[in-house]
Amino acid sequence: MPLDHGDPGDAPSTPQPLTAVVNDRRPTPAEEARSVVAATNTATLASLSADGAPWASFVTYGLLDGQPVLCVSRLAEHGRNLAGDARASLSIVTPDLPSDPLAGTRVTLAGRVEQPQGEEAAAAREAHLAAVPSAKYYIDFSDFTVWVLRVERVRWVGGYGRMDSATDTDYAAAGADPIVSVAGRAIAHLNDDHADALLDMAKARGGYPDATSAICERADRYGLDLRVTTPRGIAVTRVGYLSPIDSIVELRSATVELTKASRAS
Repeated sequence: MPLDHGDPGDAPSTPQPLTAVVNDRRPTPAEEARSVVAATNTATLASLSADGAPWASFVTYGLLDGQPVLCVSRLAEHGRNLAGDARASLSIVTPDLPSDPLAGTRVTLAGRVEQPQGEEAAAAREAHLAAVPSAKYYIDFSDFTVWVLRVERVRWVGGYGRMDSATDTDYAAAGADPIVSVAGRAIAHLNDDHADALLDMAKARGGYPDATSAICERADRYGLDLRVTTPRGIAVTRVGYLSPIDSIVELRSATVELTKASRAS
């Protein structure tokens, strides 16, 4: 019989927390989506050919208030497609994929493209050039058009079992996380020099008092994602800061506070 989600087959099962997770706050799906979209300038564009068939193509983009700004030629099929049918979507993948690509984070934005006018046209042009400097060689050619994707639907996938949708309103109001894209060195420092503190966090605040080790996999403005080893197997848990942070320079003090709170309890 085919395996279902309830049967892991020969894959290890994930042990559940033994105690309550103290603070599992994490970025909203809209914030997660904005963070992925801001982390790169390349995407796969899905457009519709004249006969209604789907057409996927590689594109670059900039951002204008979170709305992707494309610059495509009518000599390309996707350029003709957008001119004929405004419906489009972008698939955007985080640039730091893990060894298992499907465990990585990606976003789909769907909506309709429009040619910006007036002051917005100038702002869109500059937004695309800021993200794709090489576009200066062709952006003003007569066959190229600058389009803004008016986002109507958002789908964020954070890996296996982590996915959610966001409304266009929530997406427009959200901002990219200021920590995720710059936390690499800090995470390496935590894992190399403060493994004992991470273990204390996992035991006292992450729900795994039987943990034997813990490593940090991600840091964002609300907390840390920890991979925990226990006698029952390996799990992933969340340890939120005592309060959110807005800059990478605040990460050290936030983790020091977490360590103190964990050891005090």
